[in-house]
Amino acid sequence: MDRADIGTTLAQILADLIRIPSPYPPGDSVAISAYAADRLRRAGYRTEILSEAPGVDNVVASLGDGRPHLVFNAHSDTVAVGDPALWATDPFAAAERDGRIHGLGAGNCKGSMAVQLWLAEEIARRGGPTRGTVTFTFVADEENLGPHGMAFLRRAGHVRPDVLILGAQTENQMIVAERGVLWARVATSGRAAHAGNPAAGDSAILRLLRLAQALESVLAPRLAARRDGAMQSTMNIGLISGGSNANVVPARAEMTIDRRLLPSEKVEDAFTELQRILATVGEPEGSWTLERLTGTNGFRAGADGPGVRALAAAIEAASGRPAALLNATGVSDGRYFADDGIEIVNFGPGSGADGHAANESVPLAEMVDAAQILMVAVRHLVGLHK
Repeated sequence: MDRADIGTTLAQILADLIRIPSPYPPGDSVAISAYAADRLRRAGYRTEILSEAPGVDNVVASLGDGRPHLVFNAHSDTVAVGDPALWATDPFAAAERDGRIHGLGAGNCKGSMAVQLWLAEEIARRGGPTRGTVTFTFVADEENLGPHGMAFLRRAGHVRPDVLILGAQTENQMIVAERGVLWARVATSGRAAHAGNPAAGDSAILRLLRLAQALESVLAPRLAARRDGAMQSTMNIGLISGGSNANVVPARAEMTIDRRLLPSEKVEDAFTELQRILATVGEPEGSWTLERLTGTNGFRAGADGPGVRALAAAIEAASGRPAALLNATGVSDGRYFADDGIEIVNFGPGSGADGHAANESVPLAEMVDAAQILMVAVRHLVGLHK
């Protein structure tokens, strides 16, 4: 199949995917999962639609048997449209302009999903792997950072990869290291009183501010010194709420913290560090709590692993330049496998700057390149009969 034919097929698959709404909220992936599962079944894959929450469907489709187990993944949900007036085209109708395909999710992550569906069908057309298993997973609940997508598949044992390649906007380069993430909530309590006599009360907001200041003065300098190449250990207080009215001394307040951890840091240690710093402030016992909301460790794939080597060789053969290793700002669904001792690589067409925005788009030529690169990598990793 030449580049023109691949491009035509990819453009059609992506148009189909864009046409099927799957934004979060509400995160309904029933229709788009049915579309992917139908294509995969017709291609000859052992295909299941799996879910543990209503409307949050995930597709798992496998070909071959045994090890090595090569797993591909792309998330089928998108962010919401936002303000429709900011869109130059219909968000749910693919529009090709100047070599780019526009539409909601075109870059994040339906462009990669289209590439992987093409790849799955092409692998089957070539007789499947000569050794091991190839599995394709298309999941929801990614934009929600929720537990019912790839986290569910891993937790329930539906996928056990040796190499995991996730679709991402990497401009066909690789992300092989990713920071961990910890979300924690600090809640404070006090005593309500009339604002005209604040001394009669005990402000939960002021208590929260004292705790926040301790994190800023003690933890922030520590994190500034923690670096791993381009990766930085960070903390952000992203949400603060409290009080009931301006004329009432607030009895309750809370803040939510986002901690990004280097691959060498662990979520449990980061949570303990928060606890110890907050305990030094001297607030009365029982007047504050620290709750872990979610957390996953970071990961780093070795440069000499079979997945990284296969992709790097394919990228260099296609581009004539050594593959670049990019720094990840956010987190991917690969984080759920961070402690499993497997190779995790993010790869796909498009730039992260084009995702989560009005007039989202992906270059069709990059999609074609991605498809051809992945096909070469598959041949290296599991072989093909044709």
